[in-house]
Amino acid sequence: MRLVIDTSIFVNPVTQKDFGDTIASAIESFIETVNSFSIELFIPSSIYRELSNFAPEESMTGLRQIAVVRGPDLLSMQVPASILQSFIADIRERINRGLRIAEEAIEISNTPESIRRIRNEYRGAMRSGIVDSVEDLDVILLARETGSAVLSADEGIFRMADSLGIEIFTSGEFIKKFSCRGRS
Repeated sequence: MRLVIDTSIFVNPVTQKDFGDTIASAIESFIETVNSFSIELFIPSSIYRELSNFAPEESMTGLRQIAVVRGPDLLSMQVPASILQSFIADIRERINRGLRIAEEAIEISNTPESIRRIRNEYRGAMRSGIVDSVEDLDVILLARETGSAVLSADEGIFRMADSLGIEIFTSGEFIKKFSCRGRS
């Protein structure tokens, strides 16, 4: 089996706990599982860099020893136009929702609490459930290029990967399939 991972499985507090009590122990448990089941692991360069901001150097060295770390081949990859069209339509809808939230804010008040509420609502309207970073897109593109499944906790990655026919795993599904248990 081939697998591409996303940073979220180790830094999202809920999914990280599925593998271990700390980021380091979660990565160690994951490495043991990958080795036990001969999983061919790919990590986009952008994800490796992002994860290195959270994980100890020893953990990153362990991942580097078992994974192919590289970006997707952006020059030769093709993505169906329907995916792009759907993505653009989703972005436009989110922009309009964000505008409505901002308009409502102007009408309500200008207190610090209302500004915080609006920021949270706006962030949710714009970013929730959508591929919203180059790192997220790299996960999907590398999985498509290598014929790999994706392991992530990111709803946006799930949605786009699913629309491209890429197998997706939550941490819980991965653990059930490979019978690994988080270690402290």
